[in-house]
This record gives sequence, structure tokens and C-alpha cells, in this order.
Amino acid sequence: MIDYIKSFDPLIDNNSEVLILGSIPGVKSLEMNQYYAKSTNSFWKILFELFDEPFSIDYEKRKTLLKNKKIALWDVLHQCKRKGSLDSNIKSEEINDFDWCFERYTNIKYVFFNGKKAYDTFAKKYGFLDLSHIEFKRLPSTSAAHAIKYEDKLDSWKVVKQKLDK
Repeated sequence: MIDYIKSFDPLIDNNSEVLILGSIPGVKSLEMNQYYAKSTNSFWKILFELFDEPFSIDYEKRKTLLKNKKIALWDVLHQCKRKGSLDSNIKSEEINDFDWCFERYTNIKYVFFNGKKAYDTFAKKYGFLDLSHIEFKRLPSTSAAHAIKYEDKLDSWKVVKQKLDK
């Protein structure tokens, strides 16, 4: 029998202008209690490179980077059943409370989805209808399972910095 797994609390504050949404933490992230803890996931490498910051494996420094750049981090799914870490194995999914999130954190202007599963699940379960003040964009997954070149992922993710520089 596969047990339910749960997402982490959001890393967010009242200054956050960008919200990056994944699907739900993978096995390594759950073990480490850290977003994007698996070393083969390029999320943190991309974020540090986007902002010309020295890369760090220190989770506190990673969270500080997000806070300083007005970036929030969360997952679309609150909980689900999943064997392993692949999004394709997700079953019995329950979405996080985005009504609460967008009512509470009114400075969010941009939502970026880290991969197809996060985007498709949000669109299917929540939609975009009443959120015309927020721009939504799907980005390529930073997971190593999404086999495109790092440079191509980085190039796509540059939009995050561009939106914050406006």
C-alpha cells in the first residue's frame, strides 16, 4: 500500500511578487525536508545563476536568495499518493488552497510552473479565470527526468528574472 505524501508549507512573505509552483516534493526532498533537495535537480543551480549569486548547498542561503529576490515557492498539490518521485506516478491528488494564497499575498504578480504536471494540475483543478491580475507561465521542469539541456532550461527560466527587473 502506498501512503499519502504531503507538500511543504510555502516559502512566502508579503513582499513576494513571483510564485514558483512545483507539483509535490520528490523522495529526496521529503527525506531532507527541503524544496528541490535532489542534487540532480537543476532548480537551485538555475536560480543562483539567474541572479549572478555564488551557488550554495546551504538551505538557509537558498531560502534567503528567494526572499531577497521576492520569490515564493510552493507546490500545486497539498497531498497525493505516489510511488517514487515521478509525477507520472501521482494518484489521488488534492490541490493546495490557492484562494487563501492569492487573497493573503496580494503582491504576487507572476506564477511560474516548474513543469507540465504542476501547470496541468493547477489549470484543471483551479483554473485561471478570476486571476486576471496575475500572469501565469509554464516553464520546463528542472528535474533531471525532464531530459533537455541545462542551457535550454536556464534560457527558459530567464523570464523569472526579467519579470522581477520590470
